[in-house]
Amino acid sequence: MTTDATTTAGPATGAADRPGTGPRGRRTTRGYRVFQVVNAIVLVGVVVVTLYPFVNIVAQSFSENAYIIAGKVNLVPRGFNLTAYRAVMADPMFWTNYRNTVVYTVVSTAISLVLTTCYAYVLSKRHLRGRVALIGVAVFTMFFTGGLIPNYVLVTSLGMKNTIWAVALPNAINVFNLLVMKAFFESLPVELEEAAAVDGLNTYGTLLRIVLPLSKAMIATMVLFYAVSFWNSWFTAFLYLDRQELWPVTVYLRNLIVGATDATSTVGGLNAGNDIVQSAATLQSVTIVLTVLPILAIYPFVQRYFVSGVMLGAVKG
Repeated sequence: MTTDATTTAGPATGAADRPGTGPRGRRTTRGYRVFQVVNAIVLVGVVVVTLYPFVNIVAQSFSENAYIIAGKVNLVPRGFNLTAYRAVMADPMFWTNYRNTVVYTVVSTAISLVLTTCYAYVLSKRHLRGRVALIGVAVFTMFFTGGLIPNYVLVTSLGMKNTIWAVALPNAINVFNLLVMKAFFESLPVELEEAAAVDGLNTYGTLLRIVLPLSKAMIATMVLFYAVSFWNSWFTAFLYLDRQELWPVTVYLRNLIVGATDATSTVGGLNAGNDIVQSAATLQSVTIVLTVLPILAIYPFVQRYFVSGVMLGAVKG
């Protein structure tokens, strides 16, 4: 005697059909749901706190002076106008300093990337004699420096004052970036370099043809770190560059924030007969927006390398 399977067997139930489970069979307890809500609230709060100052600066840059002075500009421009943008962009010194920033950033980043890569690759070789001492020298500089006056005397005595090298060379190697890159090189399989040596490649050939092509994420991360650092730096240029035509745009911005009282004289000889005199706050906002725009434009293209590059260099497994 046979029985119909459809009448004896109940409907199949999967993990996703059981109450209290997620789409992958993971149980969603009340505590986990509370954690998700709290986590979302905290992240939204962090985003708001992070974005509010920049959005406020953008709104001020497009607002009229009366609303800014009265403190009525928050997230939306009041009395929309482009007068401040025209004023700043009409100043030839702004564009001269802006060009200097681009040149300093590109040259300094290239030098830093080459030096950091070479130093990190050397330190990643465990068989290197004196490796511990070289690492110690690098780490020592993280906690102790020569001081401001000795550095100034050294740069001046080397003839680098009022040159691009005064900006690029003193801060060419960041020790944190060096250690991250060293850890990444140590995580690469040793067999790859051994195979390259068997094929006849020397140390430089192995680095250029084997190691660097495998390090694109790390290199992109280092480029981002160094480029942002040099783009935002102002103190080194302020210290070693005396002539205004050599300053980066960050020093231009610094002078607006610290020493600007009269808008016309601040932007370098604008038409004094202009019936609309921009306030210092508006000019500062415009300059800040124009200064950070290149970094905001470049970041999305390298962001996908950012997390993976840092994780590859920080976690070895």
